[in-house]
Parts: sequence; structure tokens; C-alpha cells
Amino acid sequence: MTSRRHLLFSASVLAAVLISPFALSTAQAQDRPIHLIVPYPAGGPLDVTSRALAESVQKTLGTVVVDNKPGAGGNIGADAVAKAAPDGLTIGLAATATHAVNPWLYAKMPYDAGKDFTAITQMVTVPNVLVINVARAEELKINSVADLIAYAKANPGKLNYGSGGNGSAGHLAGEMFKQRGGFSALHIPYRGASPAQLALLAGEVDFNIDNLAAAAANLKSGKVKALAVTSLQASAMLPGVPPLADTIKGFSIDTWWGLVAPANTPKDVIAKLNKAFVDALNAPETQTRFASLLAQPAPTTPEQFDRFMASERAKYEQVVKASGAKID
Repeated sequence: MTSRRHLLFSASVLAAVLISPFALSTAQAQDRPIHLIVPYPAGGPLDVTSRALAESVQKTLGTVVVDNKPGAGGNIGADAVAKAAPDGLTIGLAATATHAVNPWLYAKMPYDAGKDFTAITQMVTVPNVLVINVARAEELKINSVADLIAYAKANPGKLNYGSGGNGSAGHLAGEMFKQRGGFSALHIPYRGASPAQLALLAGEVDFNIDNLAAAAANLKSGKVKALAVTSLQASAMLPGVPPLADTIKGFSIDTWWGLVAPANTPKDVIAKLNKAFVDALNAPETQTRFASLLAQPAPTTPEQFDRFMASERAKYEQVVKASGAKID
């Protein structure tokens, strides 16, 4: 009997020694919630889609708590993810700003966007849209991207555009548009995307490049006119509006976000997280829910998302440097 007890005890000890980090992390995830850090305020498209996805993975991952940690253009929340324990219990949202723009925009960064994270999957892509004040478009007879560029070249300095601030996505998209289109237009920065939208409605600025989710309400009301989407292909979410790439070959500057974990998170943990979130993104109910937010699910492998973020950093390095934008 003593020998049998000894064998059973030894077997249990051996099992405990051999248990994989993945099994440990799975057990921990069942006992403790996963924290998904969103580096932006509650209520915006990034937050809403994150909360929807957190609900969708509860059956496979357990409770996922969304923590909003806004500030410093997203750097505060992203840094919290970078410095978290790499155990799969803290993950975060990586966005165009935090992982492609900010490394070139901010003089000092608290994290390394290329080294301090492990990609899980891209979540969403949202085309930006070039919108113009309707009254201004009628006055200047601008009905297309080609019309806008032709007017700007024939009337240097007479067009302006607004954005949510120096270094914002709208600012950089506008600078890229000017560079690639070969024309000039005055940039007028506002204190956030909403004031920039109001300025466009009031006729203070002629055009903006905004993400489709934010511009949708004004487009539906007919207060602004869409000249183009900034994705390479036309968007099913905005039928009849051509891609800007039809006029400026290869032009592409979309808004995107996805999921990352701290660097050195075990590969088996990343694989489990990737499967759960990709399955949720592919689910019909997620597709429908995101479509109502004008956000297109874009699930990927970790490797694909990592390569994509690297290519976006390379693109924005050129755009930011050419714009001259800098935050000390």
C-alpha cells in the first residue's frame, strides 16, 4: 500500500513538473480574467469593437475585461501592455497611431513598437474617406479627386483642409495626398476630430480626410460629399465612391487596429489567443455587428499582422518626416 501511495504521489509530482506553460496559462485564464487594454477613451470605434470582441470570446477564453488607458496619443496604454507580464493575461490594442505613426512623431517613446510586442491578429480595417464641404464643392465645381487636384494646382494656396491636430491621422493623410497629388493646400489643425468635422460643416475648411466610421453620419445627412476612399480598392461600405488610387496610383492610407501581447509571450499562448479571436472575427454575428460600425473584420495570423505593422511603420516614417510634424 505504501509503495502504491508513493507511486501515485510521484506520478502527481511528475505531472506538475511536466505541465506546460500553456496549460498553466490556460488554468490561470480560467481563474483570472484577461485584461484587454484599449489606449483610447471609451465610446469610440476602437473601444466599441474591442468590447464586442471581448464578449464573443468568453466561451473559449473566459472573461475578458476591457481597460481604457487613454493619453499621449495612445502611448500610455500601449506602454502598459509592453511592460505587462508575458503570460497571456494582459493583451492590448495596437492601432495605426500607437504602432506606426507615434514612433516617428514623438521625440521620446516609452516603448519600442517593433520589439516590445508580440502580434496576435489584426482586428479591423476602416477606409478613410476624402470629404469636401458640399457648398464649397458646388461653388468650385469640384465633383471628383481630379477636379480638386486641378483646382488646387490652378489656384495655389486657395484650398485648405482640417484635421484633429498636428500629427493626427487626418493630418498625415492630407500631407500624403498633397505630396502624391503634387499640389498645395493649407493645413488647419483642430483640437480633436470632432472640432475638425464641425469646421468642415461650417465651411471653415474645404476638405478633410477622415475615417469612414467618423464621417458616416455627415455623409448620410448629405452635409458633406465623399470624393474618394483611401483604400486601394473601392469599399462595399461606401458604394459608388471610387478609391483615391484610381487617380493617384498606389495611394493607400487606411485606419486599422489589432491585438498584441507583451514580447516573449509563449508561442502556444499566442496560438490559443489567435484562434479564439480569429474565430470570433469570422463569426457572422461579428461581421454584422462590425458592419454597423463601418468596420471591416480583418483576421490574420500573428506573422501576417507583425509584417503588416512593420510595413506601416516604414510607410509612416516617410509621411511623418515629410510633414515636419513632431511632438516633444
